[in-house]
Amino acid sequence: MEALEQGGTIAWAVFLILVGMSIGTFYILFTKLIEQQKVINQGKKVRATFWRAANLKEGAAKLEKNSAYKQIVDDGIKAQEEHTKLTDPVEAHDWLHGSLARSEAAINSSLGGGLAFLATVGSTSPFIGLFGTVIGIYRALIKIGAAGQASIDAVAGPVGEALIMTALGLAVAVPAVLAYNFLQRRNKAIAEQLSGFTVDLLAYLVSNGAVKPTVAPAPAAPAAKPAAAKA
Repeated sequence: MEALEQGGTIAWAVFLILVGMSIGTFYILFTKLIEQQKVINQGKKVRATFWRAANLKEGAAKLEKNSAYKQIVDDGIKAQEEHTKLTDPVEAHDWLHGSLARSEAAINSSLGGGLAFLATVGSTSPFIGLFGTVIGIYRALIKIGAAGQASIDAVAGPVGEALIMTALGLAVAVPAVLAYNFLQRRNKAIAEQLSGFTVDLLAYLVSNGAVKPTVAPAPAAPAAKPAAAKA
């Protein structure tokens, strides 16, 4: 705090910008983790219940409202119904594939929201800290010139301020880069699951339900325990 007070307006401005970037980084990290986990849980539910349904509408009814997978199913059903209304003949496979791909791309785009901010913070915060470093060194040189000699008393404050700004820039950049790479990896895994589900759904639609993934049978209910014999 003493170094920031000595640095004046520029030091405080750099400090507040870096703090704002850090807060934004952790906010995006936690909100995207929650959003991703919801989609991952939805995928587990799809594998457990969706393909056991008699038809798509019944399967869609079992999915959570506003689920990413439900959105793809609803868009597929809508595209199948709209194909019969086309005046220009289009292959059903091409029409359905385009509709499902558009729906999948919209979900992936939503999952990628905010990651550009993390990339920006990771690439720019070291330079913002470096700007504060340059200003601190400049102030140290000004004090040396005014004092006529390089004494510890003259340069300790500005040099300390410069080092603090460098450390703050790195402290903000490193978590942003780590969060960006971590979220990107999870988004890639989710995108692969969505892509696999879309392919299975497309095969189901174009085959009128004849082709669908093989699912394990539902676990049998535990047998009732026999009643204890009376004495």
